[in-house]
Amino acid sequence: MLGEAAEVRSKETGSHIHRVSEYVKLLCQESGMTRDEINLIYLASMLHDLGKLGIEDKILNKPDKLSTEEFEQMKLHCQIGYEMLKSFPQPVMKMAAKIALEHHERYDGSGYPQKLKGEEISLPARMVAIADVFDALGTDRVYKQAWNQEKIVKHFSEEQGRLFDPVLVSVLVKNMDQILCIKQQKSFRYIASNW
Repeated sequence: MLGEAAEVRSKETGSHIHRVSEYVKLLCQESGMTRDEINLIYLASMLHDLGKLGIEDKILNKPDKLSTEEFEQMKLHCQIGYEMLKSFPQPVMKMAAKIALEHHERYDGSGYPQKLKGEEISLPARMVAIADVFDALGTDRVYKQAWNQEKIVKHFSEEQGRLFDPVLVSVLVKNMDQILCIKQQKSFRYIASNW
């Protein structure tokens, strides 16, 4: 519900958080994680953009490219989300806090807010980074039209090892048929197991 609240406020194209979490779940499965690890990361990933609740509407929903100053404000959503989640004792919330903070870090260290590099970035955050960008590129947003699949795959191939974890990009591309099936889903339902 918290993740959906952030999504509604930012006017994201329908079901962004659900698609992102489904892409993440697939990356987890294909990376050999246990059922409990998958459940934890799947649920935590839904809160990756919670910090957008703290960003002004005029910036969050601007239909044009953000100015340098506006982009600096937008970048604060990572820290805001972390601050909102970090005090909760539950493992899923602790994981969500880490993902919120790190999901815009880049594999080469050029991301934000901490300039983490490679495996300094938690594996769940590296997964969410890929899933989030994949979904953002493939859907219409207030500031851009959706890219076609060929252009998206080309982007990930070009940025493999620079913006994104190269191993995870390979997993994404290898499982593109399943990824596209998730993208086409109209509704999502998840029942947590073993909680």
